[in-house]
Amino acid sequence: MGDVLAGFHAAWEFESDSVLIRFERGIRTPKLLQALGERRIPLEAIAAVTLTPGKRGTVVLHAVPRPGVDPLMDAAAGQLKENSDPYRLVLPAERETLAEYYADELRGKLVTDEDIWPDGYLVAPPEAPLQFKAYDGKASFDGASVSFRWFWTGASSAKWKSGDKTFPIADLSGVEWRSPELFEGHLRLLPRDPADGQSGQADQDPAAVVFGLGYGPVHESLPFAASVLAAVRSTSPAPSPGGQLRAESASSRRRDPADIADRIRHLGELHQAGLVTDTEFTTKKAELLAEL
Repeated sequence: MGDVLAGFHAAWEFESDSVLIRFERGIRTPKLLQALGERRIPLEAIAAVTLTPGKRGTVVLHAVPRPGVDPLMDAAAGQLKENSDPYRLVLPAERETLAEYYADELRGKLVTDEDIWPDGYLVAPPEAPLQFKAYDGKASFDGASVSFRWFWTGASSAKWKSGDKTFPIADLSGVEWRSPELFEGHLRLLPRDPADGQSGQADQDPAAVVFGLGYGPVHESLPFAASVLAAVRSTSPAPSPGGQLRAESASSRRRDPADIADRIRHLGELHQAGLVTDTEFTTKKAELLAEL
């Protein structure tokens, strides 16, 4: 198509086989979108296109990605806030008619055969090398291996005893990313060999780094996780629609009831101190109970 539709924080350029999304660099643009810069989304990566009313006189054009086509969305596992979703374009309400035109154009070009499954990710991941500072260590990825270098001010004794770690991509089966904007965020590397095992808590697991205030922010840790996940998938068989590569949320694994009880107790303390809202407390408590 070649046309450009500009909204708040981003502009979409419609081409014959893809949508090129360019994100603005302004201070009002969410940091994750600024970090992404631009992304090319092949039309075959889009499952549906919607246009819905937004907040305060806006409309939202949303290209819904198919599962398993974008490492960023796989790694995010539904944890992104709406304003950081790279597939949403927010426009003034007066541009609704124009937005509906482009939505119809896109819908007419989508691949509707669900039996067609890509051999790999269709959307390019952020390019390595990448690094970021977590609360207990520095994480680095050079495209072939992930390294964790522990900080003496934040790392647990278990991590200090294990020493700095390097994990070849060939030894990994996936990535678990828990947003730093949620309670107890972390990035955990999942071993290909189950015999390697894992510690239940990320702060005790030498295959994980934990986040804290100002450490491991979304715009740094999520692109990192997505890049690692894409590299892992490139060395693994392609997943089926019902069995994506292991970009797991922490709730996908059963946990020790005593550990869950301690976490709920800690969450309650944060809530009483006013550091967690009522909604955040209720949501997180439900997530923790679901892990039992």
